[in-house]
Amino acid sequence: MQLIRVIGIASLFVLFGTIDPAYAQNEQKQGRPEGQQQQQQRAQQPPQQQQQRAQQPPQQQQQRAQQPPQQQQQRAQQPQQARQRQQPQRTQQQAVAWQQQRGWAGNGAWQGHGSLQQDRAQNWAGQHRTWAQRGGYGGYYIPQDRFSLSFGSGNWFRMGSPTIYMGYPRFSYGGFSFMLLDPWPESWAEDWYSSDDVYIDYDDGYYLYNRRYPGVGLALSVVM
Repeated sequence: MQLIRVIGIASLFVLFGTIDPAYAQNEQKQGRPEGQQQQQQRAQQPPQQQQQRAQQPPQQQQQRAQQPPQQQQQRAQQPQQARQRQQPQRTQQQAVAWQQQRGWAGNGAWQGHGSLQQDRAQNWAGQHRTWAQRGGYGGYYIPQDRFSLSFGSGNWFRMGSPTIYMGYPRFSYGGFSFMLLDPWPESWAEDWYSSDDVYIDYDDGYYLYNRRYPGVGLALSVVM
């Protein structure tokens, strides 16, 4: 009988010795921080994918990690060149020819008048035209390096008193001359050109924006 007890106790020691490491391993796995699990998953990724991820800024990695899986997959499949905005190229001769042919004046576009006051709209919503409605912008393109320095929403200026050229208001800024091809809205102040901050931006063509009246863009063309 005493021998049986000794054998039973020894068996229990063997049993606990077998279960305890597995239990401890399970507890360690459950208590492992999420960051360690992610590190283990990243360590199993191909070397090329690890290198690309290491080159990304930490903030960018975090933002992309929070995107839905479908959006992340679409971005990964999109070529890098397609994500970069490419500025169209046009020779100076092509731009001059388009200007001489008044390529902006089709599809019921504003035809211009002899003075700035006559270029005030009576119904701007129905009288202005976007570049898409005009058939596209065919004028000269400002080089991207010069555009970044002087144009865009962060570079505003006062136009001053424009002159009239080919029936449209003309002014100069940033080393270039522009024609204002849309009528200016009837809701704007009469002296907006000398009292308001304006800026020039690009959206498939150039537009003049007034900071006092956001959301309204007047079509512009670079004068050659």
